[in-house]
Amino acid sequence: QDAGDFAKAAGWMALADTLKLALVLPQQRAANNRGRCFNWFRPEDVRRGGGEAMSIRQMLRHAAVRFGSDRKRVYVVGFSAGGAMAAALLAAYPAVFAAGAVVAGMPVGSARTLAGAVLHMRRADTGQSRAQLAEAVRRATDAAHRMTWPRLSVWQGGADRTVNPENAELLAAQWSALHGFGATPATDAISGGVRRRGWGRPGRPVAVELMTLEALGHAFPVASGGTPDDWVAAAGVDATRRIAGFWGLLWGG
Repeated sequence: QDAGDFAKAAGWMALADTLKLALVLPQQRAANNRGRCFNWFRPEDVRRGGGEAMSIRQMLRHAAVRFGSDRKRVYVVGFSAGGAMAAALLAAYPAVFAAGAVVAGMPVGSARTLAGAVLHMRRADTGQSRAQLAEAVRRATDAAHRMTWPRLSVWQGGADRTVNPENAELLAAQWSALHGFGATPATDAISGGVRRRGWGRPGRPVAVELMTLEALGHAFPVASGGTPDDWVAAAGVDATRRIAGFWGLLWGG
């Protein structure tokens, strides 16, 4: 699908219309990647100041000027390779984003080549410590001593056969470590077929959450009333509204 079709099927178009939000929908070109996937694994495409990450950053800057956007309320979300690129953008440009969301994505720095990307998508690299995972993010933006990082919502299907679900565990570990938390989440609850683990401090918004849908395959989850396609699946959960709620854009998300 293209970016517009995905945004419509996943409910982002409708939500933007309702809340009067400006959307930027970056889309890969076949000339850059035959599968039209973002090159989230290539260092030259995801490090600060170059490649695809910088191109998307320039799109955001242009849109913010055009629509008069609040620079403190800029967010990024992506699915699959787009999810991995969303995580890479948060790492390369942490000051740009208030928060992000990654659905069926990959930890930052988990691969550097196409072969490595395919390998770690299928078999997550569990050999890295939480500190090593966090350091991969710091290297992306040359911010070894940065104290604040964007908040992150991580979503993963337990039945995903394209991206090993363990990658979501590693991504949550990576970002919770960045935020200064240990391996044990502050909250861990199951409701409506969704397990939600959260890392945060009392009285403050959750910094990192991990949402696991055991029956979901490789797809972006929507409620039964959505408009599913090959990569958007009716799962009884409206991830778009839940993510918007996590970001603070929608009450009761």
